[in-house]
Amino acid sequence: MMKVTVDGIQVEIANGSSVLQACEAAGKEIPRFCYHERLSIAGNCRMCLVEVEKAPKPVASCGYPAAEGMVVRTDTEVVRRARRAVMEFLLINHPLDCPICDQGGECDLQDQAYSYGADHSRYAENKRAVQDKYLGPLVKTVMTRCIQCTRCIRFASEVAGVPELGATSRGENMEITTYVEKALTSELSGNLIDICPVGALTSKPYAFMARPWELKKTDSIDVLDAVGTNIRIHARGPEVLRMLPRTNDEVNEEWMADKGRFSFDGFKRKRLDRPWVRVHGKLHPASWQEAFVAIARRLEGVRGERIGAIAGDLCDAESMLALKDLMTALGSGNIDCRQDGAQYDLSRREFYTFNTGIAGIEEADALLLIGTNPRHEAPVINARIRKRWLAGNFPVGVIGASGPDLTYDVQHLGDRPSVLTGLLDGGVAFVELLKSAKRPMIVVGSGAVTREDGSAVLAAAWKLAEAVGALTAEWHGFNMLHHAAARVGALDLGFVPRAGARSVAGMMSGGVEVLWLLGADEVGAGRIGPDTFVVYQGHHGDAGAARADVILPGATYAEKSGTYVNTEGRVQRAFQAIFPPGEAREDWRILRAFSEVVGHKLPYDTIEAVRARLAEVNPVFARQGLPRFGAVELAGPDGDAVAVGSAAFAPVMHDYYQTNAISRASPTMAECSRVYAHPVVSPTFQAAE
Repeated sequence: MMKVTVDGIQVEIANGSSVLQACEAAGKEIPRFCYHERLSIAGNCRMCLVEVEKAPKPVASCGYPAAEGMVVRTDTEVVRRARRAVMEFLLINHPLDCPICDQGGECDLQDQAYSYGADHSRYAENKRAVQDKYLGPLVKTVMTRCIQCTRCIRFASEVAGVPELGATSRGENMEITTYVEKALTSELSGNLIDICPVGALTSKPYAFMARPWELKKTDSIDVLDAVGTNIRIHARGPEVLRMLPRTNDEVNEEWMADKGRFSFDGFKRKRLDRPWVRVHGKLHPASWQEAFVAIARRLEGVRGERIGAIAGDLCDAESMLALKDLMTALGSGNIDCRQDGAQYDLSRREFYTFNTGIAGIEEADALLLIGTNPRHEAPVINARIRKRWLAGNFPVGVIGASGPDLTYDVQHLGDRPSVLTGLLDGGVAFVELLKSAKRPMIVVGSGAVTREDGSAVLAAAWKLAEAVGALTAEWHGFNMLHHAAARVGALDLGFVPRAGARSVAGMMSGGVEVLWLLGADEVGAGRIGPDTFVVYQGHHGDAGAARADVILPGATYAEKSGTYVNTEGRVQRAFQAIFPPGEAREDWRILRAFSEVVGHKLPYDTIEAVRARLAEVNPVFARQGLPRFGAVELAGPDGDAVAVGSAAFAPVMHDYYQTNAISRASPTMAECSRVYAHPVVSPTFQAAE
């Protein structure tokens, strides 16, 4: 630590800190455009000039290292004049677009021009104009507004790991471009909009929609993957207009995946806004009472073991608890949340959570990925892995499908579970890197446990973690990476079949007479028996609703207050931003109302009472956040580690942009799917190849 004096205030800062960081520690606000605390230092804009005692001229504080005893002045006449001069240069070619610019009201250049800009311009020559660039269906460009801060270039190359942006020419002719016109191939491209300090990069779906002061802002959680990204929903009236990330260094830092950011236009399309009942093979609109009575009549005389329920991947913990309690009251143990047929050992929570913690990735010094592609399944976690890889001395091994670029160097060890046996036997050299690491990590993906030998693969992965020293009192290196937001919360609630009851596979093909689908659209409607009476409770007219005999319209995560548990086991709360459309209602309220009609009234009437019941079922719901812990017990999950199969691991996602009912209803995600997942190659290009 060293001591620095800033405007007469003495502060103590870490060695290696910059002058700008010292100023911030002293509570001084330093204007900047190119500097970003999560990117490398460029020193382009010169807006952060300060005076340092004994320095011959003002220095750029972002790139100037602080030293013991340094004296810094941030608000002298020399500093103010220097900043005014820099601002004048920046505005020479900047267009007066503020009235039509989507960045207006939250623009760094606007704010700094208010403080350091002049009331007139001395520049009478023509301003330069720059041709707009095509960056894909998500990011809109108005490159005449660009001030060449290079934040976007550094983000693409350092955080996203796709060095597709760069600068051409020099001086006044410098332009930010992709060199060859193409869409950015990153699942994090929307973050370019957030880090751009001016209106050069803005959101295409949000273009000309609203001003920031018109929007109501609500804290929530992104549930389109299992990372639990902290977000803020911006709505005007009944409509969500955009979603932005909130800073949480323990989870997502300040980044957000594109699917969660841009799927909001799916909230208002293909929506279920009233109950429906199938009569003589055709769905007809009905009242809530008529829908409830139709279900109750069908349940008459049906034994509990002939009733089943499946929870989908976007469900909140409150609705799953209500459905579980309802099934218990009806005498049924046929409940399941594993639409993909994944095999878990629920005897200990550490068998199905990301025990290292997302932030703990930065403390690891070796990594093995088994049956997972984190770039698609959890883009924000993949960025964290890349961040650790950039720091150096971080070997990464992969067992799974070859081909996908994870944005960091990997050693592909093979695509079959037999590689695990080789690692345990010492026949695969990568095991020595894991053993020599002080804090090795093993990450098991959904592709490893959604197989017939899933329990064996899980047991083998745990055995390997124990063998390489990943399980100690100070470090827990065994991790399960989920891609379904509801999965960990459902497993914590025990939303799985009790002993002797039916799983998802057992409920298909006539396994039950009445099947309740709670937002379960990935189960495969064609597998459901033709004589099974299906109740679909959800928010979109997707695959489950098409097969339903009764449809109960529910609410999306933006339309209700809910509890979600991310892949690392962190309990988080989302708040209601807008109201559900039409007659749609919050899911737990629907189940509570139906329970009274069927004669098994659930014992809670308020969200607070539901959450008290959550904590009663599992105390983990009583605390928000994530306690860090090491491996206390070394006994592994059930399964024979030597019984792994010979089939290759298969990817669990074939189209990142079309994985759930909301994203499938989104025109923006459909366009992304067309551009990225199913590109159309021109005949001319094919002939050239």
